[in-house]
Amino acid sequence: MRALIDRYIDAYNRIDVDAMLATMHSEVIFENYTAGVLSVRTVGAHELRHLAESSRYLFSARHQIITRYNEADGTAHAQIHFQGTFAVDLPNGIRAGQSIALDGRSEYRERDGLLIYIADYSD
Repeated sequence: MRALIDRYIDAYNRIDVDAMLATMHSEVIFENYTAGVLSVRTVGAHELRHLAESSRYLFSARHQIITRYNEADGTAHAQIHFQGTFAVDLPNGIRAGQSIALDGRSEYRERDGLLIYIADYSD
């Protein structure tokens, strides 16, 4: 599963939506949790494509790296360090050109050699 996750993260870092989705099962579920609260959930590759394409313009550059990784019982857990530079001004006062760095974790599951579940967690 690690090679599949590495392909997904590489595509994510390049902001290559087609390559990201090439690692996904058609029934993929994506969830994003912030401070323990579910903030985004998509079901199916079509919904995830819509989310990825609509948010790809937020960052001029972004980079995720796995800092720790383990697999158990069909689930991979990765500690993630994220850095990004905003491409646009946001309503909350963030300006284009500002950078963000944060640590979080992600959980992955696969089916038929493709990612079927991705959950991202940050505080």
